[in-house]
Amino acid sequence: MKWPANRISASSPKSFGMYEKAAKLAAGGADLIHLEVGMPSFDTPQNIKDATIAALQRGEVHYGDFRGNIALRRAIAKRLAEHNAMQVGENEIVVTNGLTHASYAVFMAAVDPGDEVILLSPHYPQHINKIELAGGKVVLAPLDAKNNFAIDPAAIEARITPKTRMICLVNPANPTGRVYSRGELQVLADLASKHDLLILSDEVYEQIVYDGGEHISIASLPGMAERTFSLFAFTKAYAMDGWRIGYVVAHEKFIPAILKITMNDVAHVNVFIQEGAREALEGPQDRIAAMVDEDKRRRDLVVRRMNQMSGVICDVPEGTIYAFPDISATGKSAQTVADEILEKCHVVTEAGTFYGAAGEGRLRVCFGAEPYERIDVALDRMARYFADASTSSA
Repeated sequence: MKWPANRISASSPKSFGMYEKAAKLAAGGADLIHLEVGMPSFDTPQNIKDATIAALQRGEVHYGDFRGNIALRRAIAKRLAEHNAMQVGENEIVVTNGLTHASYAVFMAAVDPGDEVILLSPHYPQHINKIELAGGKVVLAPLDAKNNFAIDPAAIEARITPKTRMICLVNPANPTGRVYSRGELQVLADLASKHDLLILSDEVYEQIVYDGGEHISIASLPGMAERTFSLFAFTKAYAMDGWRIGYVVAHEKFIPAILKITMNDVAHVNVFIQEGAREALEGPQDRIAAMVDEDKRRRDLVVRRMNQMSGVICDVPEGTIYAFPDISATGKSAQTVADEILEKCHVVTEAGTFYGAAGEGRLRVCFGAEPYERIDVALDRMARYFADASTSSA
């Protein structure tokens, strides 16, 4: 008996990184501080829970629209017009089981076997398996840390071939914390237009931007709505990661193919949870602003304290819940440093190389998953580690 199917065995396995190693220590009773998983530490706001419970209690428990409930799609369209400068119709939106499901549906609908998809690297690794499951080939375009991981048109265009189908963008960027400027996005848009390429734009961190920065949706640039798949979720800003709800926005010509995927893998998203998502968009936003303010407070703590550590340089993230400090002065690989911090400090970080070779010499430190006080304790432990590493390398 042949097992599994070729499309499964041909796809490179992607682990959960340091999370798996940490689980083994945790099983032995270790007091671990988790700075690796991109999970908000906050509870979902109560008004969102209440709206969901009310929908359940009034009997919204039956099949719904395959595209997502019409009231939610209208609320999404209104928000996109007001906050993202995107003018879309309710039939240009498909509600999905989180952004992971949205990206899976797009890759399966858009990518043929042999098609190439360019990822800007350091990259979000969970997109890779989905591209490969669709039969596509991943092509990495490394961005230069010395240039603040800015979008580099030369690096990208050098990797465009007749087989290139799509460029995958994450903005704000995981793991680097960059929020791309309008000029950078225009460069990418120009490349897509010149070579007739699609853009997948992962915008899950759109609301987590600091210091007066501006998140811009690439689909809002002239001519880009017709070639862009914009992906959003309620995961981060609304602390709804376990709810598994997001959406894909695309020109109406793309929607039937996307629906062919979503209708056959999940039919549609849970109907009463969609009422909670609608309340998230239409209800009070003060709790969301408060959570982002707390993320900024944690960010500032991490940046300040990491820059005080021996041999560590930590730039200020413009968005997301991640810092991406340079630890190359240790002379050790990023994976070795992450492993040693786990073993010696019981602090879980992620090696920069989990996000590709362009992440070598760096760690990804999540400041969104633990309370401020626990992060401070983690930084105490890490400071001792880097002090020892500096002494031993002297």
